[in-house]
Amino acid sequence: MSKASGTGSSDAAVGIELLASEPEPVTVLADSAYGSGELRGELAAGAHLDLVKPAPLRPAVPGGFTVDDFTVEHTTRTATCPAGATRDITPAGNAIFTTACRSCALRARCTTSVSGKTLHLRPHDALQRAARVSARSPDWQNEYRQHRPMVERSIAWLTRQNRRVRYRGVANNDLWLHHRVAAVNLRRLITLGLDRTATNWAIA
Repeated sequence: MSKASGTGSSDAAVGIELLASEPEPVTVLADSAYGSGELRGELAAGAHLDLVKPAPLRPAVPGGFTVDDFTVEHTTRTATCPAGATRDITPAGNAIFTTACRSCALRARCTTSVSGKTLHLRPHDALQRAARVSARSPDWQNEYRQHRPMVERSIAWLTRQNRRVRYRGVANNDLWLHHRVAAVNLRRLITLGLDRTATNWAIA
């Protein structure tokens, strides 16, 4: 458990900490709150299977172009706009189309800036683009939908009548949350038929 806000307390930051404790690659399923470029970078570095839902893209102009309407070549460090103009990507991750925007017929769908469009690319842009492509495939969507209901159900079990933490201090609430999670897991195992055999525990 961590503080609700502040440095290192976002869903994605906490997710990176959880990944660090995994000795082997795992399948990571999470909603878009976890879909930061940094977390996807950790997934790729650890050879984990990325089933984190991409965040929806927000165009600069309602109904206009998004970053995915720009063709980006990360190896050659160039970006091409929907009108076909190509610009180099600066070391800071910007592709500056301002001069090309002056007589562009598509400008109204691209930017509201008086100086023209500047495309800002984050360090993990390639991973984010790949994730958005993967998330459109039927196989990805079927697997996500298969497991997402149980994720939501587990969260509901955990927070039922416990929307607020019970104690003062992170350490006390961390201990309480671990006990509650253990109890929820045990109840689920019993529901699935957990029983004691002659030598071990087993699920019927």
